[in-house]
Amino acid sequence: MRILALLFAYACLLAGAPPRVLKVEPPNWWPGHSIHPVRLLIHGSGFEGARVDAGDSGLEIGLTQVNARGIYLFVDVGIPAGAQPRPVSLTVTTAEGAATIPFEISAPLPRAGRFQGFSADDVIYLIMPDRFASGDPSVSHALVDRAKPRYYHGGDFQGIIDHLPYLKSLGVTALWLKPWYDNVNHLNSKETYGGEEITDYHGYGAVDFYGVEEHFGDLGKLRRLVDAAHSLGIRIIQDQVTNHSGPYHPWVEDSPTPTWFNGTVAKHLENAWQTWTLADPYSPEPMRRETLEGWFIDILPDLNQNDPEVARYLIQNTLWWAGVTGLDGIRQDTWLYVPRPFWRDWMAAIKREYPAMRVVGEVLDGDPALVSFFAGGRPQYDGIDTGVDSLFDFPAFFQIRHAFAQGKSIRAVASMLSHDRLYPDPGRLVTFLGLHDVGRFMSEPGATVDGLKLAWTFLMTSHGIPMIYYGDEIGMRGGNDPDNRRDFPGGWRGDQRNAFARAGRTADEQAVFQHLQKLLAVRSANDCLRRGRMVNLLANDQQ
Repeated sequence: MRILALLFAYACLLAGAPPRVLKVEPPNWWPGHSIHPVRLLIHGSGFEGARVDAGDSGLEIGLTQVNARGIYLFVDVGIPAGAQPRPVSLTVTTAEGAATIPFEISAPLPRAGRFQGFSADDVIYLIMPDRFASGDPSVSHALVDRAKPRYYHGGDFQGIIDHLPYLKSLGVTALWLKPWYDNVNHLNSKETYGGEEITDYHGYGAVDFYGVEEHFGDLGKLRRLVDAAHSLGIRIIQDQVTNHSGPYHPWVEDSPTPTWFNGTVAKHLENAWQTWTLADPYSPEPMRRETLEGWFIDILPDLNQNDPEVARYLIQNTLWWAGVTGLDGIRQDTWLYVPRPFWRDWMAAIKREYPAMRVVGEVLDGDPALVSFFAGGRPQYDGIDTGVDSLFDFPAFFQIRHAFAQGKSIRAVASMLSHDRLYPDPGRLVTFLGLHDVGRFMSEPGATVDGLKLAWTFLMTSHGIPMIYYGDEIGMRGGNDPDNRRDFPGGWRGDQRNAFARAGRTADEQAVFQHLQKLLAVRSANDCLRRGRMVNLLANDQQ
């Protein structure tokens, strides 16, 4: 009873307290942007009955709306087209007092050499920043333990910057970086998976969609990475996550709207993995709901894109990251678990502001009939064309692995490629031998260096946009997660060898690297290998 009395007293004090501003999302925006006005989501307390004033800032205040608990405030802010870049202050006022809302009018980044997209002319290289290279001793080292495969290992943005010349020499023209959102970084919020203690080093457990993961660096260092890559002709693809937040995001306990998530921690649908139901016009609605609204691996809170405020927040967040960094493309996680009407609107918003930017969606399935259902360029049975530019060619990936790593039928590869007729433009598919969600090529039963070289030859001389998973250029080994996410040898001071340099590679690693490097040079020099018509001259079983 005493505890209840104390809580009641505390609630009464809060109710009579002046407003307090803790966080503003987005923290800045641009004049002349296609999003106008921009809607701010302000987190704090004491917002009941609030009004917002722009003072002499020249900004225009529109909708002002407070959530039921008075801790989230939605405010529409119009920025005149000719507004000068500068910090400004808005004022939120209630009967109990006033508080300042910090905001900034930013100068748009020059368009030249930014927001370029990607195409079949590119070769993408996938990097997990935490596992690639460490270059900045000043960044956070909380939860860093390289002996534990599910902890942070200390890779950062500076480590990538330091090795851009290596990537350029290999022939890479685009970098896909795993999510750089701020994730949990304190000891009392670690998760467990299968009884094993884990951290969110991979980037998929966002606690702040406008924050940069402190283990990797800050926003300034991220901008320097993007600029340094662009100076070498290398594009940047951001890995974005629109399906879910991390389990420790502040929204999980106090969401801005009652329908911000599909369900709650205590009561929610578990993701049923029945992905086929989304492409089946005859599947019942409850089955689709389990797929669209279920919490991924029963842990990650499922964002409700059918809530207009959630949809607007996510669209603005995507455009903000592009605007503050100058990135060129987006890899969108778990594409099929998000309602298709949202993707249509999200893609349209991207194209309005950055027409050349390209998006590749992840649909992890081996059935080309299912994967092709999600391809942009035509409406499906629901009347919706999402407009997505590209998808990962998982159906071909599985057959390539079977043939070149396990020694199974090569004819099955040709058979799978015959299903390219299902896609509006198969030349836009992203093709690959491996990535972070599967065991590495060289850990397949029967895998050999010669088989890997043949696989690279096939990938770099066939249709699509080829992608390399970091370390596969030297034939790194690794089983399923987390073994497939080993540190790149030589990325840390004190490593026994440095595989970024020829002298630090084994004979087999050098053979694979040199072979792939030559293939990329040949592909770059021959337009027919990038954009030519695909023809099967022979399809036969291995002998």
